[in-house]
Amino acid sequence: METVTHHGRTTAYRRADRGAGGDPVLFVHGSGGSHEVWKAQLGRLSSTVPVVAVDLSGHGESDDVDADAGWGALSAYASDVDAVARETGATTFVGNSLGGAVVMHLLLERDRSPEAVVLAGTGAKLAVLDDLLAWLDGDFDHAVEFLHGEDRLFHDPDDRYVDLSKAGMYDVGRRVTERDFRSCHTFDVRDRLDELAAPTLAVVGEHDRLTPPSYHEYLAENVQDGRYAEIPDAAHLAMLERPEAFNEALTDFLDDVR
Repeated sequence: METVTHHGRTTAYRRADRGAGGDPVLFVHGSGGSHEVWKAQLGRLSSTVPVVAVDLSGHGESDDVDADAGWGALSAYASDVDAVARETGATTFVGNSLGGAVVMHLLLERDRSPEAVVLAGTGAKLAVLDDLLAWLDGDFDHAVEFLHGEDRLFHDPDDRYVDLSKAGMYDVGRRVTERDFRSCHTFDVRDRLDELAAPTLAVVGEHDRLTPPSYHEYLAENVQDGRYAEIPDAAHLAMLERPEAFNEALTDFLDDVR
């Protein structure tokens, strides 16, 4: 892991480059996750394009931040991404779920003009079920099991990916995971999507019940230069569950716009 220090804290990230040319692509994980959800991109995609995957504050190996759920946490996370992008020279951003909200927040609130954007398993509005918010506050085990139910994080995964996802969520812990989901719950940029000018791919697992295909069709239709891709036989973590199809959709998009 490498690190960058900014705003009084240290943010960790992993870089993988198997001799690929061009500027790095920076990957941003979702709620209760870490850079580990991008292991198939770090391992398989890095021969095509340099890959950087960040641990947001309080996740993985990054220092935590004193920020309330909502705009404050999203702003802090956006600063993490911005710092890593400046350190590595990354010009393309890929965000999953909360990570997509963080990327959109960064582009709308800061002076950032990326070469391309990929919004995966996310949406312009990310309301969270009241029951899930209650479980995150009082019954974390139930919340973790719910999220790993049918067609939420996964559709038909290898058991090792489910184990990896659950272990990662417990490593991040209840407090930070709840902050993530409550930050998603407040996120709504539907009235600002037309400000996003970079070529944007909205990509979603066919069976994603957390952020369904309709969310991504809406994204693709309302940014200035949007495309849509659907990954068969996958749910919310399509990049982990069906990495070959996800990576192909990503490389086809990047070959077209970069």
